[in-house]
Amino acid sequence: MTEVNKDMIIADILAVDATIAPILMAAGMHCIGCPSAQGESLEQAAMVHGLDSDELVTRINEYLANKEK
Repeated sequence: MTEVNKDMIIADILAVDATIAPILMAAGMHCIGCPSAQGESLEQAAMVHGLDSDELVTRINEYLANKEK
C-alpha cells in the first residue's frame, strides 16, 4: 500500500487513488481539480483551508488501509 504524506502533491495523491477526492472535498477542498491546486502539497492546501494536514493524512491513510482489506 502506498501511504500518503503531507509533502505529496495533490495530483500525486489522486494518482495513488482517485477515490481519495471525496475525502478532500468533504474536508473543504473543493478546488482539487483546478490547475494551481494540483501543484500544491497536501500541507499547503490544508493550510490555505485552515485544516490540520496531519489529521487529513491520517484520515486518508486509514481509508486506504481499510480499502485494501
